[in-house]
Order: sequence, then structure tokens, then C-alpha cells
Amino acid sequence: MRQNKIIIEPNKSIKYFWQELWQYRDLFYFLAWRDVLVRYKQTVIGIAWSVLRPVLSMIVFTVIFGKLAKLPSGNIPYPILVFSAMLPWHFFSNTFTISSNALIANVNMVSKVYFPRIIIPTVSMVVSLVDFMISFVILIGLMVWYGFYPDWKIIVLPFLMFLAILTSLGAGYWIAALNVKYRDFRHIVPFVAQFGLYISPVGFSSDVIPEQWRLLYSINPMVGVIDGFRWALSGNNAPIYWEGFCLSVVLAFLLFIFGGIFFLKTERGFADVI
Repeated sequence: MRQNKIIIEPNKSIKYFWQELWQYRDLFYFLAWRDVLVRYKQTVIGIAWSVLRPVLSMIVFTVIFGKLAKLPSGNIPYPILVFSAMLPWHFFSNTFTISSNALIANVNMVSKVYFPRIIIPTVSMVVSLVDFMISFVILIGLMVWYGFYPDWKIIVLPFLMFLAILTSLGAGYWIAALNVKYRDFRHIVPFVAQFGLYISPVGFSSDVIPEQWRLLYSINPMVGVIDGFRWALSGNNAPIYWEGFCLSVVLAFLLFIFGGIFFLKTERGFADVI
């Protein structure tokens, strides 16, 4: 007796991408909640880890760039200058790093069950977002301590956070897909994250970059994200280089779009090579 077989294949059309993600939203919620719990389950100080890293980095950068190198910070206290940049940078760095190994860490799911694989690196962003929200409370306390308050420009902060999410996911999709096929990328990820920290305006203001190099410097999408955060939180004390910011916005969207396309096109072979 002939049996009919049903073959489930992923829809590669970008047109149905968001529709498919919405259909699997319950799985997305479950994986996000699982990863958040696992991240702090067996740690001694729990969620304090999400605060300790940016705080220690802020102290180091403040001493090196603010006290020793005496780089300008405008009218902004140097700890606030650094911490307001450290938050979006750590959000990007965490998402990028966790995404790189996300598919490998969930090999049993990827090789045996069908679901949109792009959910897995996307969940990494949620974990980083929780860290960001916790650390943002510390930034608020720091601003109150220094008596430094933002103005109306803080209303654009959600858009800047959205821009950081696009940049993080775009880079995360690329590295997650590449790491499945080429395992050498797991050695490159820590280097890229560390190198990116020093070429992004985290420990210093973008104003120290010579004017003729500012637009080229903004090819790094995180430059626009970080400068935007400082501008939104510091008002007129941190003027923004609009040409570079607009370039970073365009590049962030392109990184996300082409990162998603690349992931979807290579998704079919994940179960075979993972």
C-alpha cells in the first residue's frame, strides 16, 4: 500500500518571514524565558553580573581616558559619557557573542524538529535586552548622583534602541550562519568583539576623531547608535554628527536585511552540517 509523505520545508520567501515567526511565537517566548533563567541559574551573584561588567569597564575607561589621557568630554561627567555608551555596546557585544554559538548549542532541536531556525539567534537579543534594562537602572542612578538630567530628546531613545537591535541581530544572523558551516569563526568572535570595543566611541567621545575622518568612521553602525544614545541622554552637551548618524542608520538597516537574507538562504543545510 502506497503511503503519502508530508515534507515540511521552510518558506524561503522574505514575504512570509514575519508571518512564520508570528506562528511560532510561543516557541520564541519559551526559548527566551529558558535562556534568561539559565543565564543566571548557577551564578553566585545572579543578575549582578549584568551590572558588574559595564560598571568595571566604565571605571577602567574613566581612569585611562578621562584621568590619564584627559580626553575631552564636553560638559558631561566622564563616567556618564562612558556608561551611556557602554550600555548599547554591551548589548551589541552580548547579542553578537551569544548568537555565534546559539545554533551549535541547540543542535538537537535544529537537527530533529522543524521551526524557523532564525528564532534561535533572535532569542539571544532578548537575553541581552534583559541585561540592558537592568544596567539602565544603574545609569539612571549615576545621572541622579551627578545631578545630570536629560531633556526632551530622551523620547527618541526607543528608536535608538530599535537601531541597536537591528545592528545586533544583523551581525548575529551573519555570524550564527557562518559558524555552523565554518567552526573557525568561534575563534574570531571574541577578537571581533574586543576589537570593536576599541574602534567604537565607548571610552571617548566621537569629537576626538578628526573632521575629515568622521564620515568614514561612521561606517561602523555602532558609532551612530552610541552617539545617538549620548545625544538623547545628554541633550545639547553631546552634539551629534548628523551625516555620520544617518549613514549608520542606513547601514544598520542594510546589515539586518542582508543578514536575515543570508541566514534564510543557508538555513536549509544547517541540519546536515551541524
